[in-house]
Amino acid sequence: MTINRLLITGAGGNLGQVARQHFGGKYPHIRLSDRADMGAAGPGEEIVQCDLTERDTVSQMLDGVDAVIHLGGQPDEADWDTVINSNLIGAINVYEGALKAGTDRILFASSNHAIGMHDRARTIDHTCEARPDTRYGLSKAFGEDLGRLYAYKHGIRCMNLRIGSCFPKPFDARSLSTWLSFRDFCQLLEIGLTADYQFEIVYGVSDNPTSWWDNSNAERLGYKPQDTAEDYRAEFAHMTFYDPVGESLQGGMFSAKEFTGDLNSLLVKKPDG
Repeated sequence: MTINRLLITGAGGNLGQVARQHFGGKYPHIRLSDRADMGAAGPGEEIVQCDLTERDTVSQMLDGVDAVIHLGGQPDEADWDTVINSNLIGAINVYEGALKAGTDRILFASSNHAIGMHDRARTIDHTCEARPDTRYGLSKAFGEDLGRLYAYKHGIRCMNLRIGSCFPKPFDARSLSTWLSFRDFCQLLEIGLTADYQFEIVYGVSDNPTSWWDNSNAERLGYKPQDTAEDYRAEFAHMTFYDPVGESLQGGMFSAKEFTGDLNSLLVKKPDG
């Protein structure tokens, strides 16, 4: 399907700005949405101030849209009301609007925090069970299953990007395993907009030797990461959390936040002897 109009939600956020810059001029029309100020529209851009919790407004925003890069919503841990409104109701409104508009595909910005309670000693792939580490992580797991519903029941193509730590460079020891460069992030978005699929989960991670994620599903779709966190190991390897939960589980300090469970029950059992 030819993409004439691309919608980027959360276009005023950090990753939204990266996507906006990358895709500028690549499609005839790019519609940018956020509650925050996004500045003036550039050539081929449309600016839409929109709260994703407002169903009718979101439905209007999806009119004529061929593909969505859904980056909007609450970007980290928050109270239940904030997470439910921004990340659950907001996502539902986007999918419902896409269904009414006949939108072909949605790229959903999921998160490694949807699987953050897995042990770092375990390498997981796209088929692993969800183990959210926070209310925020739970909302991302919900978003993945929401996409599953609309993909298989309604035919909307859905790619879920379990984004790791997407910043200009790593910033601590954990991010040496989870880092995703902006260049590799944009490559994954390109694949999501052009590949032939119905429903997929891929990891948003660069070519990091210490990654905990088997990203062969992304590679099957054509992903070839260009960057690696190893270039920064000497700078950040010493920067740890000094917290047993944060250092044991993949979600780091998101996993440790409010933790009252039994850490040993979550760790990979090592054979005796």
